[in-house]
Amino acid sequence: MPIQNQQQWFESYLGQYLLEIEQIHFDQVVMNIFGYNAIQIGFPQYDFLRTNRMPFKFCADTERGATLLASPDFLPIESNSIDLVVLPHVLEFRSNPHQVLREVQRILLAEGQVIICGFNPMSLWGVRKWFDSSKHNFPWNGNFITLPRLKDWLTLLDFEMTSGRVVCYSPPINQEKWLKRFNFMEHMGNRWWPISGGVYFLQAIKRTYGMRVIKPAWKNSLASKRRIAPATNKINYSITKKY
Repeated sequence: MPIQNQQQWFESYLGQYLLEIEQIHFDQVVMNIFGYNAIQIGFPQYDFLRTNRMPFKFCADTERGATLLASPDFLPIESNSIDLVVLPHVLEFRSNPHQVLREVQRILLAEGQVIICGFNPMSLWGVRKWFDSSKHNFPWNGNFITLPRLKDWLTLLDFEMTSGRVVCYSPPINQEKWLKRFNFMEHMGNRWWPISGGVYFLQAIKRTYGMRVIKPAWKNSLASKRRIAPATNKINYSITKKY
């Protein structure tokens, strides 16, 4: 079987099925995130920021079609300058995914947000990765990252998880009739096996923790004491004594 790249896979029926679900989710989430600068890292052929209303949006990747040709591991972007970062299936296909997250943390403003989309190894999709003969094809050639591990990485980088979702509960069968037959699993997945979907979304906010020293208001306290006016009492006393 010939090696299949990501573009060819997303043009297949299974790829279109996944892409439709992911596009709907990104459209709903990024619509209500505000700021000035938003960046999508990877997959320049798909616009996952299309419903976002920030004035400056662009895509960074090493492939043709990207607005900025750059590696996700070392982004030529100023620190603390981006309000929103979207990472669709980037981490599982990089040799150093933690470095990608460090770059995301660096370029994000305080309270900036990141939305990560990844393949879930604890699912039927993860099972196929290990037992499928076409391990050199996309996406089975990726290093799927578990959701708890990803949360640990984000916590170490001072991110706070705000929301998440798991989708694609149907088995990864690249045939329309079989996917339709297993469509009932999509409706039952959130109820019966909520963490076993093939793809997860994770949204997090960059937190900047600091300390502010609160000092006693010594000057105000002393000033108020000086305004107690003992001299007035002395004047009153002298007047009384005179009469």
